[in-house]
Parts: sequence; structure tokens; C-alpha cells
Amino acid sequence: MKRYLPFLSLAGIFIAISAVIYFIHYLIFRDPEHIFLFMVGDLAFLPLEVFLVVVVIERILARRERQALLKKLNMVVGAFFSEVGHQLIRRVLPCFLENPEIRQKLSVSANWSRDDFKKARAFAISLAGKPQCSAIDLEGLRAFLIAKRQFLLGLLENPNLLEYESFTGLLWATFHLAEELEARPSVRDLPHPDVDHIAGDVKRMYGHLLAEWVGYTEHLKASYPFLFSLVVRTNPFNEQASAIVR
Repeated sequence: MKRYLPFLSLAGIFIAISAVIYFIHYLIFRDPEHIFLFMVGDLAFLPLEVFLVVVVIERILARRERQALLKKLNMVVGAFFSEVGHQLIRRVLPCFLENPEIRQKLSVSANWSRDDFKKARAFAISLAGKPQCSAIDLEGLRAFLIAKRQFLLGLLENPNLLEYESFTGLLWATFHLAEELEARPSVRDLPHPDVDHIAGDVKRMYGHLLAEWVGYTEHLKASYPFLFSLVVRTNPFNEQASAIVR
């Protein structure tokens, strides 16, 4: 009850002010019919006013605010892929036996439609197959993630990312993989159960990584064609990719 006391006190103050103003109106004009006529009219309009202000206008403002926030968050996503994401994609891709299919499904081109991006994202989220950690330089991946530890921590400290759950999931999965690899003195000659455990962490991280990459690329195609052009030319899934325009 105590937490509602300020609200109830404020409501009482405003009701009292309204009653005083109506009383002054009565003292001046001596016309109670006029007072009640406008009071009923105001009360009749109140539900419509609440609907317009609370439902319509508030939703429009909230939508604009969310769009502005997503633009800022996509700048953070872009920084992640420039600093960490694209290299992670290239480093980890060879450990999947299905990597030819992954390359084919995610070879984004300039003429991709919304439906193409939707299919690619669904493929990334449901990524199948077990990573073969022996097919990649696990020690190099460990050193790379340890070197990027402070960068990842800086992203996790961004409070706005709470609005972007899928990307936060990617950061946590990446950071967890980095912690797992860093916790071992060496990742050479590990026992098979431990290798299987790391493979599960790699798969979790990579599924998030591919899905976010597709979403980020679609955002660039819609909002920043010049950045999208560079992403297409340097596509990490294209072995012949080159930034040089031909």
C-alpha cells in the first residue's frame, strides 16, 4: 500500500484542484447546468483521448524509438563482424563436413530477395552436423579469441544490447567458447570427451554467428547499399571473394 501512496496523494491533489476550479466557476456564473454539461462532455471524450494518446501516439513513438535503436545496434553488430565475426566464420567453417552446402546456401548476391534471406537464416539457425575440431587450427582459434576478449567484454557492457536478444546470444556463445579454450593450458592432444564438449560449444556459437550474419547482411542491403556491396564482394563463404571491383 505504501508504494501506491504517492500516486494516491497526487490523484487527490488534482481532484481537489479541479473541484476548487469548478466551485469558483459556480460562484461567478451561478450556472450548475453549464458546469455539468461540459463535465459530461469532457468525460465522454476521455476514452477517445486515452485511446489516441496512449495507444496510437505512444505506439508510433515507440516504433520510431525502436527503429532508431536498431540502427544504432546494427552499428555495434557491424563492428563485431569487422573485428571478430568475419574471421570467426573463415576460421571455423572448415571443421564442418557440410561446409560446401554452407557456402552454397550463404553465398549472398546482389539480387537476393527477402525470401532468400529468410531461407538462409532458417538454414543457419538449424545448422546440422558435428564440427570436426581436428580440421581447424584450434590453438590459433584460442589465441584469436583471447586477443579479442576485451573487445567482446566491451560489447557485453552495452546496455542497449538487452533489446537485441539474438545478438546477445551470439556474444554469450562466443565469449563462452573463448572461456572454455582459455581455461585449458593447451588445446593439443585433448581427450575425446573434452574435444566433443568443445565441438558442442563451437556448433552453438557458429549457428548464432551465421544467423546474425544473414540478418546483418539483409539490413545492409535495405539501408546501406554501399556497405552491402563490400560484404558481397568479400563474402567469407566465397573462396574466390575479392574486394577488388571487376
